[in-house]
Amino acid sequence: MEEGSLWQQWSMFRSLLAILQWWGFNVTVIIMNKWIFQKLDFKFPFSVSCVHFICSSIGAYIVIKVLKLKPLIVVDPEDRWKRIFPMSFVFCINIVLGNISLRYIPVSFMQTIKSFTPATTVVLQWLVWRKYFDWRIWASLVPIVGGILLTSITELSFNVFGFCAALFGCLATSTKTILAESLLHGYKFDSINTVYYMAPFATMILGVPAFLLEGNGILEWFEAHPSPWSALIIIFSSGVLAFCLNFSIFYVIHSTTAVTFNVAGNLK
Repeated sequence: MEEGSLWQQWSMFRSLLAILQWWGFNVTVIIMNKWIFQKLDFKFPFSVSCVHFICSSIGAYIVIKVLKLKPLIVVDPEDRWKRIFPMSFVFCINIVLGNISLRYIPVSFMQTIKSFTPATTVVLQWLVWRKYFDWRIWASLVPIVGGILLTSITELSFNVFGFCAALFGCLATSTKTILAESLLHGYKFDSINTVYYMAPFATMILGVPAFLLEGNGILEWFEAHPSPWSALIIIFSSGVLAFCLNFSIFYVIHSTTAVTFNVAGNLK
């Protein structure tokens, strides 16, 4: 009985620790991205997201293949396309929409809109996955949704495009979290193996639109910027932090649940 109590306490402590590290990396990456878009004038959300996933791919490869800190979980190629690719695709949409919204609205307002995510998570799990929730969970969503609507109406820096990007980002976040929870708990994945398989898919998905839509703009930015190499170091540094963030996201989902993850996002 005492062993069970100690294990429960350790699980709660581990979950809290996971949430705290996720908060730290999340806030740092968001503020850094805002800096890149505004101060460095690097207004290319697809390319920034692509850099983040390239760094995540390299980071996960080093941890598993070079340092061998975690054993590689072998996944059937067909299963990669059926289970990991859809999650990678939704993850890309989520990241890109977040970066697009940062171009048009402040970090604070973007994070306020993201508080809508628990509501979309509960509704999606109820509609698509037929998961039923206690009435108290539904009741708790009313002040959240009402508060977001009130904040949006009175926001001085309101921008329709940025608002819509952040709102659809909530839907993408919910879908990604539910798919990740299914993969982590159902396939017995750990967080670093999830990044190992997910990041290359995400790089491939984002590489084409980044090249086609932003390639010429990046060349012009490179020629016009007073110190492009210093700026690129900052951009790739944000990619390293994004790898830590991606790892921490899946670690939190693995330690808790999809709804808990998104409620913790509200507190952030």
